Amino acid sequence: MKRIGIIGGGGYTAGELLRILVNHPGVEIAFVESGSQAGKAVTEVHDDLIGDTDLRFTGSSGTALGEVDVIFLCMGHGKSRGWVEAHRPKQSQLVVDLSTDYRMDESWVYGLPEINREAIKGAKRIANPGCFATAIQLALLPLAAAGLAEGEVHVNGITGSTGAGQSPSPTTHFSWRNANVSVYKAFDHQHLAEIGRSAGQVGRVATDNIHFLPVRGPFARGILATCYLETDRSEAELRQNFRDFYQGAAFTHVTDETINLKQVVNTNKGLVQVEKHGSKVLVTSAIDNLLKGASGQAVQNMNLALGLPEDQGLRLKASMF
Repeated sequence: MKRIGIIGGGGYTAGELLRILVNHPGVEIAFVESGSQAGKAVTEVHDDLIGDTDLRFTGSSGTALGEVDVIFLCMGHGKSRGWVEAHRPKQSQLVVDLSTDYRMDESWVYGLPEINREAIKGAKRIANPGCFATAIQLALLPLAAAGLAEGEVHVNGITGSTGAGQSPSPTTHFSWRNANVSVYKAFDHQHLAEIGRSAGQVGRVATDNIHFLPVRGPFARGILATCYLETDRSEAELRQNFRDFYQGAAFTHVTDETINLKQVVNTNKGLVQVEKHGSKVLVTSAIDNLLKGASGQAVQNMNLALGLPEDQGLRLKASMF
């Protein structure tokens, strides 16, 4: 039984981690650290866990780092690197970072199992991909691997408000977000760097021309992304290309039917649909930004790194209602 520690336990990603890990048969949670919530019962903050755990948040002084096998970093962007440098976890400990801090660091394994499964196995430092990056890569990488994405690639993605984290802001406030849609960080989203690197890893030669329009959606969770480009390949060839690329993937599934967010919310699934429209291929992907886009994928990476079944604790079910 592996012992788990969570750093930055008060936010959305930590809450989702706890929801998965309290029912995971291969691990036990040793501590949940939160500077802002220290001393409180975990269920005072993550009240969906009432009846599932009697854990209490610790402060940094009450955290027994040396006694755990796995550390999840859920502190938010820009904080993980400082924490690692200050605390220097043992090389024998698995550290999974859910922030942006190490995604472009070559000394950490980039935790997208669909392309890095073998590298993740046995790894001790894993950088979990971004939520938009995960959804877009599921749509784009099979095209890049087939040499079909060297020209202009156009991407649009809409995300739920939980993607912005738990701290309130003007654009996450209910009265602003509800029944509202807006574009942000047009063509300049921070996830483009990791998307471009992965596309190069699978064979894309071009280093630019991925044009991404991110959209804030009027819902809490989920990402629906569309990716389109010019190609002379037939729809049948393209669909087979995607099925071959994701053959054996634990959670990514290719379907010929129109997909929607309710199929993936509250699950670790990634759904991908491929269509041909004239000279263009349109690929649509859908994930839950907090699960396949964050905490679920982090546990998937943990399972692979520890030699556990990849899907252990992650067969979560969607609800259409």
